Amino acid sequence: MNQPNYKKHFLLLSVLLILLFFTNISLGSVSIPLQDIFKVLIGENSSKESWEIIILNFRIPKAITAILVGSGLSVSGLLMQTLFRNPLAGPFVLGISSGASLGVALSLLGSSLFGGVLLSENFTNWSLPIAASLGAFLVLSAVIITANSVRNTMSILIIGLMFGSFASAIISVLSYFSEATKLQQFLFWSFGSLGNLSWNELLVFGVFYVIALCGIFPVLKSLNSLLLGENYAKSLGIPIQKTRNIILLITSLLTGVITAFSGPIAFVGLAVPHLARMFFTTSNHKILVPATAVIGAIVLLICDSIAQLPTSEYTLPINAITSLFGAPIVIWLLIRKKKLFV
Repeated sequence: MNQPNYKKHFLLLSVLLILLFFTNISLGSVSIPLQDIFKVLIGENSSKESWEIIILNFRIPKAITAILVGSGLSVSGLLMQTLFRNPLAGPFVLGISSGASLGVALSLLGSSLFGGVLLSENFTNWSLPIAASLGAFLVLSAVIITANSVRNTMSILIIGLMFGSFASAIISVLSYFSEATKLQQFLFWSFGSLGNLSWNELLVFGVFYVIALCGIFPVLKSLNSLLLGENYAKSLGIPIQKTRNIILLITSLLTGVITAFSGPIAFVGLAVPHLARMFFTTSNHKILVPATAVIGAIVLLICDSIAQLPTSEYTLPINAITSLFGAPIVIWLLIRKKKLFV
């Protein structure tokens, strides 16, 4: 009965997403006329060759990255909030992001402590993503092993937070002993960035993103049942352990690859699922998953457009903008004491 309304919602969001995509491409330190942007998009030559390079090699990959990161983090947050039945759970509660940060910290800061044994000074474009991926994979392995050893889902949440705290403690030790230049390099990475990916890196990112999203389809019905508790889900014949492992794997894969390529980006995964629930007023994950993905992409495109500081040559850290956006929303939700699970 509500399906026509949902179609209108999705149509509105799709139009908004397309408009924001073009708006994002048009913004930057170099002012490029809209007609030249459209010429490049349809395969024609622009008035200046440098504009064509900026659009094709920087702005379009950055806008696509914003869409992938925003939707991926938002869907991960939705999965975590459903699994733990906790409105304040986010994609980083499992400690995967902290593991990725630890991998980067070891590669950048470890040379000061270990005398350059971990990584040479000659970094390639893939060095940080590989280091972050390895760190995320180690924490993921620990979380999956732990998940199979405990029955209580809340215990997994606590253990994930402990892994995150442990990784943060090691990063603090590495930071204490590191050189100022290395520490500054790690700090810039921790700000998060959407504009550092080449087309090859974006292709690898996209492959992992699609694989993770495809894994959601087998557990869509299970997600609806989990909202009413694990005992209810068991009574429907849902394999709790298998479903839990799939959800953890999907979330870890999305969070790990996003952190590896874009750095830790806060609050999007925590705030957007609540926006989707309020906008669509449903608990059906067949609606919520795509809705959350689209709204997450829209939100991060808006944040990135704001971070560009139009008419300025400066660009603010994307992490700062998402936090400024996400924190007031979470506070507002708590003050209203609105039921967060419809």
